[in-house]
Amino acid sequence: MNAISLSELLKRSEEDETIGKMKVLSVLESLPGLGKVKARRLMETVGISESRRLQGLGVNQREALLAHTAKP
Repeated sequence: MNAISLSELLKRSEEDETIGKMKVLSVLESLPGLGKVKARRLMETVGISESRRLQGLGVNQREALLAHTAKP
């Protein structure tokens, strides 16, 4: 199994249309330690709509997601 970090996925979403069309909520729910409830709560905290796709994220939203999902 090949794992990819959230930061790498966000970088790839800028160039790869298929990745860019993935919903942010689905990506967050697939991260270890984040379930449906925590993913929705994180998106609400950062100010991201549940229907937002990776390609539609702004710079500040990307940075906020990375900061909130970074392992201490």
